[in-house]
Amino acid sequence: MTPERRGVLVTGGSRGIGAAIARAFAEQGDRVAVHYGTSARSAEEVRASLAGEGHVSVQADMAQPDAVRAAVDRAADELGRLDVLVNNAGVFRAHPPLTTSYDEWQAAWSQTLATNLVGAANAAFCAVPHLQAAGGGAIVNVSSRGAFRGEPANPAYAASKAGMNAFGQSMALALAPHGIAVGTVAPGFVQTEMAREVLDGPGGDAVRAQSPFGRVARPEEVAAAVLWLASPQARFSTGTIIDVNGASYLRS
Repeated sequence: MTPERRGVLVTGGSRGIGAAIARAFAEQGDRVAVHYGTSARSAEEVRASLAGEGHVSVQADMAQPDAVRAAVDRAADELGRLDVLVNNAGVFRAHPPLTTSYDEWQAAWSQTLATNLVGAANAAFCAVPHLQAAGGGAIVNVSSRGAFRGEPANPAYAASKAGMNAFGQSMALALAPHGIAVGTVAPGFVQTEMAREVLDGPGGDAVRAQSPFGRVARPEEVAAAVLWLASPQARFSTGTIIDVNGASYLRS
């Protein structure tokens, strides 16, 4: 395998942003492992749609540490190497603090942090030996503008993404001496199936109006930022967090 034909694992690659990321890597000649949690059919459809050959799909519940390790190792084994990990998998479970029961509150926090933050951290930990074996590489985390502006109805989600930002910057410092860059992309609303209910509903126009472009991001625009952060040209930008929110939220 030539250096240009990298092995890439995309968690949550069976739909939406993850599927767009998988396609972007495949289109430039990389081999991709499409991770899924429960949507085996969707993952297979994405895998079959990818340009080129040699792509695979791997399954894991991101909240289960042993399953995460097995999925990362399997992806590296079946691809022949692992050069890039994209931590995209996540859950978004509403739990507004004033109307949620304590049991529901506990469940939302446990599931969200275990999947979005600890699952991503475990995937990165398990990927590092494979990235070192490949001579270096990149980890790209998909965060959210919610980490900065807050999510009043989904505070665990915002907290998990803020934690991911800090985690990514810590790993950037730890892994740079080993030739591994770590970057983060923080999208706002994205035109995906998951967001369709909101975007097609009565509040959709207000969401689009948050950006001076008058729209939300396309999955391909998020994928483009991920692709750049994973490129050799972005190595010295390790630790960076790229906002992809159409100026809907500006931070200093």
